[in-house]
Amino acid sequence: MNMKKIFKLVLLNLILVSNLLSSKIIVGASPVPHAEIINFIKPDLQKAGYDVKIVEFNDYVIPNYALENDEIHFNFTIGLPYMKEFNREKGTHMVAVAGVHIEPLGVYSKKIKSLNELKNRAKVTIPNDVSTETRALRLLEKAGLLKLDKADAEFVTVLDILENPKNLEIITLEPASVPRSLDDTDIAVINANFALSANLSPKNDSLFLEDKDSPYLNVLIVKEGNENLQSTKDFVKIITSDKVREFIESKYDGSIIPAF
Repeated sequence: MNMKKIFKLVLLNLILVSNLLSSKIIVGASPVPHAEIINFIKPDLQKAGYDVKIVEFNDYVIPNYALENDEIHFNFTIGLPYMKEFNREKGTHMVAVAGVHIEPLGVYSKKIKSLNELKNRAKVTIPNDVSTETRALRLLEKAGLLKLDKADAEFVTVLDILENPKNLEIITLEPASVPRSLDDTDIAVINANFALSANLSPKNDSLFLEDKDSPYLNVLIVKEGNENLQSTKDFVKIITSDKVREFIESKYDGSIIPAF
């Protein structure tokens, strides 16, 4: 067999292997609602020719590195501002390819029924990642509980609190731990996905909730360079379909809001 034929056979095998690999996609997702949404569209992805594996994550850091290290093909766990900040701080190469939904951040309590009941020096727990800490502090400001110094800053921390009339003791925790703090705190600012996992309804159980104008989109993410893969295009088309919008609206009844 001459070298030209050998080269053609090798090239053909490479194409076949590439096609085989491209049909297998691994999606990193938070359990609720991300993995639930992926499970809903899994049959449609399979019909499109993809063998789908879902890997569930309960934090916002590990899946980012999993994507960077090519251990997963899609990251469906975080919001757009956090993705941008993580890229900037950690040098990762995440790219958002679709805005899927908004998980309204809410204020919850087991001790009071209204924020008007909040006492002086009450304990408040909020998420500690830079994006969600900013978001939580903005929500508390909107609720009239404090005033921040940097009105136009992209990110703020507890050090940027200018006025704190009730002398609230604000404690930052890893986001997944915030719901577990409800027994020991007066109010907690909780991400909707973790609230739902803790059997809390953002729509019915929160004392104060972000509205539909929130800029904090939860996004489907790929590693830079994979934006134009056919698998990415097919995934985006399926996850932003009318069928998925109707699923989110009916299943979560306003606790999760479609963003497309």
